[in-house]
Amino acid sequence: MTGDDEAAFDEFLAGGSTSLLRTAILVCGASRHDAEDLVQYALEKVYRNWPRIRHDNPEAYAKKIVVNAAISRARRRKVLKEITFSRPPETAADSPDLDLRDTLIGELRRLPPRMRAVLVLRYWEDQSEQATAALLGCSVGTVKSQAARGLARIRENLQVSEEVTR
Repeated sequence: MTGDDEAAFDEFLAGGSTSLLRTAILVCGASRHDAEDLVQYALEKVYRNWPRIRHDNPEAYAKKIVVNAAISRARRRKVLKEITFSRPPETAADSPDLDLRDTLIGELRRLPPRMRAVLVLRYWEDQSEQATAALLGCSVGTVKSQAARGLARIRENLQVSEEVTR
């Protein structure tokens, strides 16, 4: 890489690493340590391909790597165990209702990895349906159906837990 490429990569790291870590934590549903491993893996791939991707959308490329790696890791596991779920990094736009956020993160954790990835990218990361489909390598229709099913499951689970507490 040239010096210009190195400087551009350093700028990319400074601007996007927190967002990438937050995405990794939410998508993989694992501990901060596991999410950091995914981010490290993604950044290594981004660095190796930096001269080719730097003028496109390196953040989307990195998120795609994180999401695909998280889904692949979940697929490799024959038996899914409940794992510790860490809080996402604090941001300036944090909601004052932390209980609601914790509840929603808990519900996200209960979803299958691909459905969780769709919801995180669409609604937490505020990606369009087209951008989410591109990141996940699927059709827009798949994104729409996975989002609808995931939201329906979360709503159903929240209604059931609300009825139980009454």
